[in-house]
Amino acid sequence: MDLTTEANLALLILRVVAGLTLAAHGWNKFTGGGKIPGTGRWFDSIGMSPGRLNAYMAASTELGAGLLLALGLFHPFAAAGVIGVMTVAGWTSHRTNGFFIIKEGWEYVFVLAVAALVSATLGPGEWSVDESLGIATDLDGMNGFWIALLLGFGGGIVQMLVFYRPSSVASKD
Repeated sequence: MDLTTEANLALLILRVVAGLTLAAHGWNKFTGGGKIPGTGRWFDSIGMSPGRLNAYMAASTELGAGLLLALGLFHPFAAAGVIGVMTVAGWTSHRTNGFFIIKEGWEYVFVLAVAALVSATLGPGEWSVDESLGIATDLDGMNGFWIALLLGFGGGIVQMLVFYRPSSVASKD
């Protein structure tokens, strides 16, 4: 890649902070509060059905994609996972609440998705597992951008087309 020390440091910080933040959310779905059953009930309540299956998929994607992003491993695909789960979260849970996260808005999910997209575009940097293994050298730049954007956003849209049924939530009231 031939980056400066400062550029490698910046990419490392971006990957690790965004990746571990998302991984912590996935871990919390598995271990915190109501765990998967509680998360599943919440997913059912917002129209993502079956809730328990979607809870497992969200928790696994957040944990897995977050860790892969932090490591810089299969980097644009990890970024796609982040973008996909943030697309679903933004649409199903945050979009009607405005921008600011303090009001449960879409600010947080948008920032994580954009951080993942920027990271995929710039590449993981020389201080990454991809670089140390010599893999995916052609998957940054515009290739990384399009892989992350199309797989991530497209995957999120497909998941909502398959599982999102908000009208069933309204009919339960």
